[in-house]
Amino acid sequence: MSTLLKHSAVSAMAVAVLLLAGCSQSTTQPSVTNQAASAAKPAGPPQLVPAKTAFWPMYTSAHNWAPDVITLQVTAKEVPGFKNEAGKAAMWQVAFASPSLREYRIYSYSIAAVPPDIFKGVDAGLALPWGGITRNAMPVDLSLFNTDSDAAYQAAAADAADWLKKNPDKSLALFQLGDTYKFSGPVWYLLWGNEKSGYAAFVDAASGKVLKHK
Repeated sequence: MSTLLKHSAVSAMAVAVLLLAGCSQSTTQPSVTNQAASAAKPAGPPQLVPAKTAFWPMYTSAHNWAPDVITLQVTAKEVPGFKNEAGKAAMWQVAFASPSLREYRIYSYSIAAVPPDIFKGVDAGLALPWGGITRNAMPVDLSLFNTDSDAAYQAAAADAADWLKKNPDKSLALFQLGDTYKFSGPVWYLLWGNEKSGYAAFVDAASGKVLKHK
């Protein structure tokens, strides 16, 4: 190969390397820019969560407190600045008990902190004396906890549709999971209005079907 051809080949390779380097820079630069933009983008407001999303972090914490822990109640709670809706809540509370310790504790899970009483994430209350299982407060069988709160709400709201149309001013006053001797397994209890003039529905936590209403 002549010297001229050699120089031409080397020049062509050098140009190719420069072109590749230029392409590499042009393709990687937007990625860095996108990452910076993503990092600078502010996070959205906290989102309401269904019961199971909040339950398992609380259960893990309660299990660390007492390995024999049982679940007695799961209840939706309000947080100032948020409005619970469609079976999701800004805060959930669970009553856990330990048969060996003869104590119970109320655990909370909130999507936001509202000082001085509401903390974001999992918060455990003080351990208090517990008298044991009763017919009206039986342990929730977690293997039957199949229906999440949003699905239970949809089933109950559909059952109460006619009443809710006639009483649009009645809000959901109580939304709770528990078990008593009256049922074969855990149930969701939803109450719109009050016990005297409201609408109550019981939803099977295993099947998601409305068992009864009043």
